[in-house]
Amino acid sequence: MQRKHLVTIGVTTVVVLGAGTGLTYAVSGTQSTSGLDRYTTVTVDGHKALSSDIVAGRIGSKYKPLPWVGRPIGHVSCPTGLKAVAGATITCTAKANDEEVEIPVRVVKATDTSITWKFER
Repeated sequence: MQRKHLVTIGVTTVVVLGAGTGLTYAVSGTQSTSGLDRYTTVTVDGHKALSSDIVAGRIGSKYKPLPWVGRPIGHVSCPTGLKAVAGATITCTAKANDEEVEIPVRVVKATDTSITWKFER
């Protein structure tokens, strides 16, 4: 009887820890896919680009999604829109503890209607 109780506790612990790890992974992701439409698109060097406001807003909301993931940052600023060209990069900035933090952003995939991009923490 006592052995069954210990096995049940062990299995429950593994399930709870696994669910917590899965939640952390799902919420802490730094990759996003954004639509390119008349509200989100700007032009940078003759290319369609995702507005810098959209990029900055998404980074701001995902940089520290949970208390144990990332560090708190202030307002995020991006110098220009993110070109809808695979491999294109920009570096956004934010303040953390009175220190400027650079946030590299890179386009993973782009089409005429969407852009998949990620940032580094």
